[in-house]
Amino acid sequence: MNKTFKLLLACVPALFIAACGGDDDIDDKLDIADPQVRLVHAVPAGPNVSLFRDNVAQSAAVTNVPYAGASNYFDVDTSSATWSVRTTVGNVDIGSSLFEATRGNRYTLMAVPGAGATTEVLNIRDPYNKNLTSDKGRVRVVNAAFNQINIDAYIFEPTVDTGASTVTPNFPAVAYRAAYPATGNDSVEFEAGNKAYSLTLTAAGTKTPVFRAPITMANDADLLVVVLPDRVLLVTNAATPATELTNTL
Repeated sequence: MNKTFKLLLACVPALFIAACGGDDDIDDKLDIADPQVRLVHAVPAGPNVSLFRDNVAQSAAVTNVPYAGASNYFDVDTSSATWSVRTTVGNVDIGSSLFEATRGNRYTLMAVPGAGATTEVLNIRDPYNKNLTSDKGRVRVVNAAFNQINIDAYIFEPTVDTGASTVTPNFPAVAYRAAYPATGNDSVEFEAGNKAYSLTLTAAGTKTPVFRAPITMANDADLLVVVLPDRVLLVTNAATPATELTNTL
């Protein structure tokens, strides 16, 4: 949606906005919400980690996070800061990201293996430019599997044959330590209403599936698929933010 139009809508009385539906993320759609941050731990066999902002420990949700764990989004100030991921035991800084958090944006900070024995922090910014009246689900895929080549990810209704030459991946050639869509771009939208889909992963450019799992797309779902060396996670804002998907192949 045009950002100028969003700002104009932000000036409309709150009563009118409520009459339009009063969705929980209406302020996100208007680009007036506080920026939000979440943490994902994607370093296999790595120690539990905690998140710091300018050397200050953050909430309990991002403290002592184990491998394959994640937090929900939480509100942060609109300012430039250094976000660092540290081991819970020993307080060793294993990676950081310096950025200015801006309104209407959501940031996923993901600890992943770097070059050699190092660790780095991926910063994935979601501008959340979603239509005000939309209840579609949104999906982004991250390849955090150091033992995989580029991957293609398909999300289609279960009856769709992803092996057909006419069916192309929604998330093509996702490289290691990369997201699709890339940071700064909106997630891919899907029809929702608890609609059933199938997630299929293949090596990029091939049609042989190596992973397949069902996904239910609830209204306004905001899903992050994280491909790890030994499992695939579905990360979302929920009581359990990170859920391991079961391979049905």
